[in-house]
Amino acid sequence: LTYVGLLAKPYEEPYRTYHDDYIAAQEDGAETDIDATFPMIPYGYRKTGFKSLAKPSSEHWLGVDQSTRDVAVRMLYGTRIALSIGVIAVSIYVTIGVFVGSMAGFFGGVIDLLVVRFIEIFMSIPSLFVILTLLAFVERPSIFHIMAVIGLLGWTGVARLVRGEFLRLRNLDFVNAAVALGFPTHRIIFQHILPNALGPVLVNATFGVAAAILTESTLSFLGLGDTSVPSWGQTLSEGYATSAWHLILTPGFAIFITVSLLNQLGDGVRNALDPKARK
Repeated sequence: LTYVGLLAKPYEEPYRTYHDDYIAAQEDGAETDIDATFPMIPYGYRKTGFKSLAKPSSEHWLGVDQSTRDVAVRMLYGTRIALSIGVIAVSIYVTIGVFVGSMAGFFGGVIDLLVVRFIEIFMSIPSLFVILTLLAFVERPSIFHIMAVIGLLGWTGVARLVRGEFLRLRNLDFVNAAVALGFPTHRIIFQHILPNALGPVLVNATFGVAAAILTESTLSFLGLGDTSVPSWGQTLSEGYATSAWHLILTPGFAIFITVSLLNQLGDGVRNALDPKARK
């Protein structure tokens, strides 16, 4: 629907200059037809010069922030930032958690005991305070720092899930058959047991994306995020500082709707992977 509306919207005067410049740059004596599709809003998220704290209007759909930037554009770019941080951070800690949990659950014994104690130590530390402490040592925090910190601290839940699934599966007949056939250990772990243990991990990862978005928004709201990119938390912080209702409601609803949809997706994945829930 957005793309259809984009095509149906005729380009206005701000686009005409870009279009004419593009055509002039492409013309080298050859007659070629040039077709271009332009965005619905004719400026980027760094564009300034608008009326500060202007309310929503036909020109600025979601108003203008204190730094004279269009809020609608920053919200669109902020969606990309939020989802990128969520997906990449979750990918990092799922990878770590799957590896650690599979080793503990498959080998058991002393390895399992040491891994469980290590997980419990990590779980006893409040992750948000650790993130705040680590980012305080970084001169200019970026989204990559936030991704890395969230990814390196969030693996404990995945490790516990994978460990529990491996403890349940490692003595089943198909694993014993693989061992009897002389398959190498890494093949038994990653090709035979792990695919059957990923159901809870997928559900946890879906909820983890929502949690990572909340964490990033919290850091940006506190001023510890990447100030060079648009973030929902930054806009919400400006709304708190200026008491501008459109700077509070817009990012607030964006965070609420995104997190709610991801949680609903997690519930759907859990129901799809759980035969008891389908019944």
